[in-house]
Amino acid sequence: MSEFLGRGWKFPVRINGRGGLSWSEGEESIGEAIWIILGTPKRTRIAEPEFGCGIHDLVFAPGTPNTLALVRREVRQALTRWEPRIDVLDVRAVSHPQEPNLLDVTVDYRIRANNAMHNLVYPFYINEGSV
Repeated sequence: MSEFLGRGWKFPVRINGRGGLSWSEGEESIGEAIWIILGTPKRTRIAEPEFGCGIHDLVFAPGTPNTLALVRREVRQALTRWEPRIDVLDVRAVSHPQEPNLLDVTVDYRIRANNAMHNLVYPFYINEGSV
């Protein structure tokens, strides 16, 4: 099964005890790929400018219900386009009363190869640079 799910460099890239690259496989590889997609702003990769997620365009947006809806839409679109090994089941964006600039973006997904259900929480800060 892990052959189908893939193998790639560990994220973040690190060196193992033998001086070679560390690798991730299977379901771990998918989680790391999701993290890379969500953490990459669009237009930052020269060879693939559309790669990544549009949430980074919302960094200075107000923490309104409209912004939360835009975050959910951008995350769903990015993962649907760039991670073919999963089905995105649900995306939720919740702000914290104690930290109004922090959104927890929760992605529920199913791995297509084995129907395993997973979720990932990605912290996203809006209004960066404000006090």
